[in-house]
Amino acid sequence: MKWMIARPTRLAFWSRKHSESTCQSPASASDDVERASRLMTYAEKFEDRWFWETDSEGRLTYLSESVSEQIEAFGIRTIGEPLANVFKLDQSEYEHARSLQFHLVSRTPFAGYPVRGQKGLSESWWSMSGRPWVDDFGQYRGFIGSGTDLTKSRKQEATIKRLALTDSLTELANRQRMQDTLNALLEASSNGGSTPSILLLDLDGFKAVNDTLGHPAGDALLVQVSRRLLKAVGQAGIVGRLGGDEFEVLVPACDDRTILSELASKIIEKVSEPYLLNGCAATVSCSIGISVADESDPKAETLIRNADIALYAAKDGGRATYRFYEEQMLARAKWRKELEDDLRLALNADQLGLIYQPIVNTITEKLVGFEALLRWEHPTRGAVSPGEFIPIAEESGLIQQIGQWVLRTATMDLARFPEDLRVAVNVSPIQFSNPDLLTILTNALAESQISPDRLELEITESVFLNDEDASRKTFAALKSLGVRLALDDFGTGYSSLAYLKNAPFDKIKIDQSFVKGAIDPKSRNSAIIEAIVSLSRTLGMETTAEGVEHQDEIELIRSLGCSHIQGYVYGRGAPINQLLPALATGSRIVRPIGPKRSRSRRASLLRSGKLVVHEEPQTVRIRNISETGALIDDAEFNEQMVGVKVLVEALQDELRWAEIRWVETKKAGIEFCEPIDRKVFESNFLQFNKK
Repeated sequence: MKWMIARPTRLAFWSRKHSESTCQSPASASDDVERASRLMTYAEKFEDRWFWETDSEGRLTYLSESVSEQIEAFGIRTIGEPLANVFKLDQSEYEHARSLQFHLVSRTPFAGYPVRGQKGLSESWWSMSGRPWVDDFGQYRGFIGSGTDLTKSRKQEATIKRLALTDSLTELANRQRMQDTLNALLEASSNGGSTPSILLLDLDGFKAVNDTLGHPAGDALLVQVSRRLLKAVGQAGIVGRLGGDEFEVLVPACDDRTILSELASKIIEKVSEPYLLNGCAATVSCSIGISVADESDPKAETLIRNADIALYAAKDGGRATYRFYEEQMLARAKWRKELEDDLRLALNADQLGLIYQPIVNTITEKLVGFEALLRWEHPTRGAVSPGEFIPIAEESGLIQQIGQWVLRTATMDLARFPEDLRVAVNVSPIQFSNPDLLTILTNALAESQISPDRLELEITESVFLNDEDASRKTFAALKSLGVRLALDDFGTGYSSLAYLKNAPFDKIKIDQSFVKGAIDPKSRNSAIIEAIVSLSRTLGMETTAEGVEHQDEIELIRSLGCSHIQGYVYGRGAPINQLLPALATGSRIVRPIGPKRSRSRRASLLRSGKLVVHEEPQTVRIRNISETGALIDDAEFNEQMVGVKVLVEALQDELRWAEIRWVETKKAGIEFCEPIDRKVFESNFLQFNKK
């Protein structure tokens, strides 16, 4: 066979070199040749090693059969062919290495070069070493060398690399692979290539599915979402999972906002379709932040940061929507970060305080207790609305520390109130799921030495989204401690009659969204309130109507059967030191101080005006203005903005402080901090109607 042509010559050379080094006799040299032959055969057959040899012209004169057969199966000749025509060096790994031809010409040794066949052998790899050899007369005879098979290890490396760059659950690209791809695209873009864009996605409502149906169902949902994303994106981009319920779509060559908007809308539509998980229907949506690479700052971290900021804006704007990154969003993000840092300092700087809003018996009009409301007096910003800092506290994890401070402070204050009064304290879902909640409460009650039934914990309906078994145990532990439980903001969240029946609540608090407008004969809100009251009576629970602001609403709430009233009609709340002197008189009768009518005179108008939120101005439409407030639309609002102070151009070229009282999609109701003077209002009312 042709692969055996030069074997005796090579063996003679190796055995001769061996005998020279060991001073053996010529007779033993023959034995060395046989020994070398046996060793070479063994190495080739059992140790996955192969050998090769060239002549002085660089043509192969010998190649082990195992390699020769692989190469010749693809029509590549071996024996008699130049070595560089049979093998090629892998420049991707050895980019600075010399070529095989260079070593043959310069007669210099090389070692451990990864090589593959010149064509066809894309799946075969070898490690190759060689050195020149000369005969007894010092004449250069060619190269001699050996090699080992790298194919198996290369495939293993490829598998490991693939796994390292692939999300194990969804088999999408993982964060590292998406980062590497983005870096490569940005480098190409800086050299004149196309402009890449990224879409960051976060699922809305995933936690609810995970908590109610379990983690296996949550994983199954993520797999289904990944398939829908692949189908929706198609060839337009690369889909990856960054972790949790966060996904990314990398669009390699598109900066067209129209095309990107269409892609985002398509993704939201597909992701929002119902899912079937363990026989149960589940629905989630997604929010998307979009960022296009900027030539002035073409760094991956900038692009990702901008998309993340836009994603937050999308969630802040009502979820199930998308937002493109805009410069003012960065200012908003910096503002939030500064506020978070300031909030951390506020915990230890005595900037937080509690005010107490009265809760009044509907029939007797007597004070029965207060709700503790958290306030933050910033040294430079002034009063910061809870609607601004509470969401930040929840996202940053500070809510646990703040909640513990509120419980301790409220119970110590309660010890100073007359014993016939209660205090209600809000407990967030994050606090409720804290395993240390019972210990925190026990310590607070022991320190203040108050009767547990004087403390009422207000819990929102969203706690039902947590682990049901853990929630049931927490409810039982709280009741065994003796504190009262109130279901807050009833009717706005996720509760069902089954939850209401099983949870040991003492009171239902009817959300102000049902109270607002209930006085209007055309509204269904009064019927809803009446139904909630009837349900509460059946279950042996009290009811409190929240957000009552006008005196004519008191009689309505009383006629509907609510046991208690709370709202601005009886006061906005005050710190304990302002309340104690009045309580010391012994009188519990509370007189309403709110406006007599639930609706002041209004002017119907439609004009543009300025609205300034967090120092960011925008143009909005102002409708139905009154002496005390106005309706704003054509702007982005979210529930966290309720209670936020804003500047609004109520009158032409005049900015006036107001507070956001309620929000709907692109609409909000605001109340002026200072009512418009009646004469000024009347003159402007006529002016508006003329226009």
